Amino acid sequence: MLTLRSLLVLALLAAPFAALSVEPSARAIDGDTLELGGERIRLFGIDAPERNQTCDRNGQSWKCGIWATRMLAETIAQGAVHCVAQDRDRYGRTVAICHVARPVTSGESRGVDVAAAQVQAGAAQAYLRYSGRYAEDQAKARSARRGIWDTHMITPEAHRHKADAPQPEITQGCAIKGNIGASGKVYHIPGQRDYAAVRISTAKGEAMFCTEAAAQAAGFRAALR
Repeated sequence: MLTLRSLLVLALLAAPFAALSVEPSARAIDGDTLELGGERIRLFGIDAPERNQTCDRNGQSWKCGIWATRMLAETIAQGAVHCVAQDRDRYGRTVAICHVARPVTSGESRGVDVAAAQVQAGAAQAYLRYSGRYAEDQAKARSARRGIWDTHMITPEAHRHKADAPQPEITQGCAIKGNIGASGKVYHIPGQRDYAAVRISTAKGEAMFCTEAAAQAAGFRAALR
């Protein structure tokens, strides 16, 4: 007798865009990954804060990764999950577009797009490097400052690829990085594109600053944002 796991594997092998249907609903692993019958499913077109990632909200550390996971869990708890596989990522996970079946009240025959719900709530970014499917949802969430858009946050991708090199101790609120490079003395604030990649060496005259005014007084100019 075929197990649920076996059925999922066969479905994936049967066609490049196989459909997976499972009841009851899936389990949230993090903000953009769920589990169906023992199979890890990465939601197509979005990138959410990693489960252990934190964001700076009004000067306070906020566990945005755990919050994003909870938001996904709440969405997929609303009904049976139906996913259509698109690809496999480098970790071997199925990348899929998933919907949650709900009683039809809004005319949506396919149910709620799980990834769209995450982006609309500000619990994930549209992964524009791979797809523009959720770009409009992101623009609206960002404009409304929902979820992660009301914080300072390095991108989930940058968080995953942070080098292991030790960083200077940062006192609370002193997170502005004064860097000296080919373009001169430039400071970077949390949330900017290259913030996570910037490494500070006090031996070179680089420093951490608590305010932009302090960085400017030391001769540093703002990085392009």
